[in-house]
Amino acid sequence: MKRQVTELAPQVSSTAAPARAWTLSVRLLVFVAPTSVLESASHRASLPRYGVAVTVQTGVLARGPWDPSRVKAEWLPEPFEPAPSATSAADEVLDELRRRGSPSHDGYAARLATFDVDGEQLTLELQPARWALRLLPEDAAQSLSALCVVRSADGRWLAGRRARWLASWAGRWALGAGGSVEVDENPADTMTRELGEEWSVSPERLTVEALVGLPSGVVLIVGMAWLPDGAAVTPDREHDEYAWWPPSLDEWPQEADAPLRLLASTLADSR
Repeated sequence: MKRQVTELAPQVSSTAAPARAWTLSVRLLVFVAPTSVLESASHRASLPRYGVAVTVQTGVLARGPWDPSRVKAEWLPEPFEPAPSATSAADEVLDELRRRGSPSHDGYAARLATFDVDGEQLTLELQPARWALRLLPEDAAQSLSALCVVRSADGRWLAGRRARWLASWAGRWALGAGGSVEVDENPADTMTRELGEEWSVSPERLTVEALVGLPSGVVLIVGMAWLPDGAAVTPDREHDEYAWWPPSLDEWPQEADAPLRLLASTLADSR
């Protein structure tokens, strides 16, 4: 049976500790002020800031790993219709981005309507939704984003510093590649596409690791990519610096902050 994002019990494949680690690391990664960050997936009621009070699932919604071939995307034909107040709020955010010279494109991208885990398969029911809704600090309408952490054949971690003109994570170091899921796209394919666009590289193997709900209402699908031996990366203009951090987190540099270390620690055993 398909599960509504707002009506889910925690779906974790092992113990509660990994769930808490995922919740903590992903919340910190997107720089959301941590409230009860040691909790696993739970229902949180948002304030009716944009005209409608909604209850959003946060934390780990589902834990893999899944092979990309076992991630199925089913697209609803009709676009999501946000409340007029949410539309106005998104317009205001875009106007502010334009004023600061950041990218302010709009259009449609994916939102997660429902999902189902059946054995080794993850099925996602997706719907076109306005891209700018994901920028709202509350009630982001379950906008779906993909994050793909990248490791070299010898286990090093690819890290890049985001350019200061970007709309999100400006001037911060991040692991791998990420972005919104385009209409009619499978989120597993999003990860491969973003790797090509951001780093001009293709993975030798890739796994989909988790589905995570953020307090803002964004849903994050997290993957892990391993590159072939000898693969070279070329950063795009969204990165003004990059580095290969050592396999051992104990040897990471100072710019590797707590959110990145927490995220990597949850993925360190993924193969």
